[in-house]
Amino acid sequence: MSAVDEVFAALKRRGGRALVPFITAGDPDLEFTAQVLQVLDRSGASVIELGVPYSDPIADGPVIQSSYTRALQRGVKLAQILDLLRHIQPKLSAPVVLMVSYAIVYRRGLEEFVHQAQAAGAAGAIVPDLLIEESEPLRRICTQADFSLVQLVTPTTAADRALRIAQASMGFLYYVSVTGITGERDQLPQQLREQLGRLRQLSPVPVCVGFGISRPEQVRQLAPVADGVIVGSAIVRRVAQVQQRPAEEVLQEVGGFVKSLAEALQGS
Repeated sequence: MSAVDEVFAALKRRGGRALVPFITAGDPDLEFTAQVLQVLDRSGASVIELGVPYSDPIADGPVIQSSYTRALQRGVKLAQILDLLRHIQPKLSAPVVLMVSYAIVYRRGLEEFVHQAQAAGAAGAIVPDLLIEESEPLRRICTQADFSLVQLVTPTTAADRALRIAQASMGFLYYVSVTGITGERDQLPQQLREQLGRLRQLSPVPVCVGFGISRPEQVRQLAPVADGVIVGSAIVRRVAQVQQRPAEEVLQEVGGFVKSLAEALQGS
């Protein structure tokens, strides 16, 4: 079992749900990223997604795209991110999963990427631009290493294809709640609960829902029909405020926000 598998197994035993926050590595710098990772961990994160900046991200909205641009302008590289993770992971109780483009994985070499990421403390990876039809070579390597390769399903994915993707996913299945790009939304689709319920019946792995979730009340709505919720843009937007506000103040706000999501999840 990977570290991600262990988290969801423990949550299942006690009837819990996972909170999966996302942040961009290196925005505004790697030192602050290390601090935010520890705040997320203390504030109730079950698993943490750490975004590896890429110049042409798939499906990311303006908030996350801007964070990637800022990190790339500072020259943040994969090697630096892995070095950060190597030093900070022993201080975290939540496993870290990398959100990374397949172009980065491919350039590094599939086996070498998995080896280096795992050696640095990563428990898995989400590769949003890797099609299920082309994922088997990386999936085979990840399976051998107990390194979770998380797959994604969208609302427009056909039922038979969704089942195939769920069967190939490791750790959990990432369900994209809306078509389009990431970002905070006032309302989530009315049919989302029904769609999640059907998918959970099919999926052999836990199903976590992301895209657009930014409020405790949305977390409470989704908790009964999902195994976990993923929150990204709402956190990345708060982290970005460190450019104008004191770092400690921003860290406290991020921690308070994530704690409110965790409490909503636990209380639902």
